[in-house]
Amino acid sequence: MTSWPWLAAAFALLVAGLAPAVWGVATGPLRRRVVAQNTATLVVCLAFLLLSQGYGRTSYVDLALVLAVVGPAGTLVYARLLAEDLERDPPRARGTVHVAVALTVLVVVPLCVAAGPGRATAKLVVIGALLVVGNVVASRALGGRQLKELGHG
Repeated sequence: MTSWPWLAAAFALLVAGLAPAVWGVATGPLRRRVVAQNTATLVVCLAFLLLSQGYGRTSYVDLALVLAVVGPAGTLVYARLLAEDLERDPPRARGTVHVAVALTVLVVVPLCVAAGPGRATAKLVVIGALLVVGNVVASRALGGRQLKELGHG
């Protein structure tokens, strides 16, 4: 049984969030590409959560959990590999952290309410926390100060 409001929210998130992120990854300077890659993983992870509720498939939550861990880790790998280039022209990712936190809260809180108390809600809260912490860590790593440590560590 599908729930159309959740599917519509997932579609809107993918159109409004993933399309600009893919464009950012495909074009422009390196600093924008790395930030856009991190944003794309956030958007896809949140879309998995909405699709899970819309289709009633808990396996999508597991995919979101894996992506919440691997996505920011991938950004850190890019930051490490591209440290010298990013040090010369560091990304400006401060606003993206606020957007990431807001999007995560806007998606995870209603899903927690819909799921009700229990294990599913705990999993959603963990995924939300991983997304927020991962974006903060990745943003700090891309901010420049940590790039020197990554490149010469």
